[in-house]
Amino acid sequence: MAAKLYIVYYSMYGHVEKLAQEIKKGAESVEGVEVKLWQVPETLPEDVLGLMGAPPKSDVPVIKPNELSEADGFIFGFPTRFGMMAGQFKAFLDATGALWRTQQLAGKPAGLFYSTGSQGGGQETTPLTAITQLVHHGMIFVPIGYTFGAGMFEIEQVKGGSPYGAGTYAGDGSRQPSEIELAQAFHQGMYIAGITKKLKGTA
Repeated sequence: MAAKLYIVYYSMYGHVEKLAQEIKKGAESVEGVEVKLWQVPETLPEDVLGLMGAPPKSDVPVIKPNELSEADGFIFGFPTRFGMMAGQFKAFLDATGALWRTQQLAGKPAGLFYSTGSQGGGQETTPLTAITQLVHHGMIFVPIGYTFGAGMFEIEQVKGGSPYGAGTYAGDGSRQPSEIELAQAFHQGMYIAGITKKLKGTA
């Protein structure tokens, strides 16, 4: 039976979603892993999103908290708000109390990816503070470390991401993930899919 990997994200302007799509491609390159893309519910009303210039949401299905129990592994993605995960994703995790009480996510691997507006916006603090959510559920945090190789040491061009996971800089919103950021996202998907497969015992 294939290992199930869920990529669950929140994206307001599309940057995180673009990373998620590339992560999915990387995960799907691993044989024996079934990959599904989900987004978490929006918490802001449409009129507020309109004032913020947010584009319409894509047709990626919206996940319910209890549906997390069906997966063998996860990669969670979100933009940063003041150096931490966006409130929309936090609200989703806050609704997983029933799963926490029964520890249905315990022992399952989980990775993180993210976007920030600037270099000092939380490329490391965002995943670092998000790990607390995984810990209370008993999940196993899977960083990518330096497995991306030379791409981790790139300094000639703007590059998001860190040993914690794939990342991108959104800037004023007009900048889109670069080729190297997308390559790191692909690598993360492939890497965590392989670990999920091994932990499920289908390797």
